Amino acid sequence: MLLSRAVLLTADRGYDDTKLIAACWDSYQIKPVIDIRNMWRDPDATRVLPGHSTVTYNYRGDVFCQDPVTGQVHTMSNGGFEVRRQRLKKRCPARFAGVSCRGQDTCPVVQGLRIPLQTDRRIFTPMDRASYQWKREYAHRTAVERVNSRLDVSFGLELHTIRGLKKMQLRCGLALIVMLAMALGRIRQRQPERMRRLVGS
Repeated sequence: MLLSRAVLLTADRGYDDTKLIAACWDSYQIKPVIDIRNMWRDPDATRVLPGHSTVTYNYRGDVFCQDPVTGQVHTMSNGGFEVRRQRLKKRCPARFAGVSCRGQDTCPVVQGLRIPLQTDRRIFTPMDRASYQWKREYAHRTAVERVNSRLDVSFGLELHTIRGLKKMQLRCGLALIVMLAMALGRIRQRQPERMRRLVGS
């Protein structure tokens, strides 16, 4: 079964839905990597994290702590996801990122904190939206979309007269082979910057 083998679900913000995001992880242990829309109606760019008066977060999942001495705001470092506790870990930026913080000794979150996914299932997901890993995985989706666009436009599969699944599979397979062959040829000609081009000498 495909769902049992899947690890990630990547999609654009058109699929941004709390029920879908929650079901991916709760029912199938699939980490959703879905872009998010700003659904906040209030004018504030951040909200206070429940239980932490000096910690705020924005709709994209960035978490910020406040220097208790200067009041300066810093972005907290990512500490991963605890599967057993269903919580995202956030670390003190002064301790783990070398950020200067005069109030570090008296800061209530100097030891870091854990954010339950239930705080907001759209914003806080098993793969931290604020992490490099999330951005890297989402970038893979955009790469696939470019390939799909080429199949539709450059190879004419959006407006086609092909009938039958086997014929369509053959046509798509040939188109993908052509794209890979063109890329390989550019690399062998020591033109890696041109490997994505389908036309031109």
